Amino acid sequence: MRRAERLFRIIQIMRTANGALTAQQIAEKLEISKRSVYRDMAHLIGSGAPIDSEPGVGFMLRGEFDLPPLSFTFEQLEALALGAKTLALIADKDMSAAAKEALAKIRDAVPQGHQEKLDSPHLMVVPPQGITMPQKELRQVRKAIDENRILSVTYRALDDKVSERQLYPLALTNFGPIWLMTAWCVTRQDFRDFRMDRFDDMQVQREKFTLAPHQTLEAYLKRFEG
Repeated sequence: MRRAERLFRIIQIMRTANGALTAQQIAEKLEISKRSVYRDMAHLIGSGAPIDSEPGVGFMLRGEFDLPPLSFTFEQLEALALGAKTLALIADKDMSAAAKEALAKIRDAVPQGHQEKLDSPHLMVVPPQGITMPQKELRQVRKAIDENRILSVTYRALDDKVSERQLYPLALTNFGPIWLMTAWCVTRQDFRDFRMDRFDDMQVQREKFTLAPHQTLEAYLKRFEG
């Protein structure tokens, strides 16, 4: 989990907590170490976040911290909730947890009548049957896209031919039970789309890439215009 995402999730956990939270409780929710929690809290407090801490009690977010109020129609809330439900089922563990937290936040922020409508099972999402999402690989690719990291992969094509590739990952697209990664393939010197479930091995390299204009996602998407 990227640090910026972890800091955001700590704030969200504290916003919805009833009272103070210990470092251990926060660590268990995020599945990280207590040491990481203490480091993150020091960073947040040093950055000006209104967090109070007391030895033996824990951390508490002061009441003045909040996001600006937003006004949504019920259809807009319903669309956000349905998207969050879908993402919670098809994404990797970190993104799924973020979607569930967002859904809980939406529910807690709306009037009672809207809560009842959101809780109604009239819009349901059924998880893909017999399909295991590539959890580890999705997290790796999201990190690599975010940090411009080169990927070294062993890819098994649909005809079972195996190839070694060096990739500049650009985007992830979901097609129901299948995640597709779009990348600039250094090996083939062109854009390629790879099914995430066809990777035999994947390594995120420390080396970063810099895209030329003809290697960007925008250049890839222009191929489909007109």
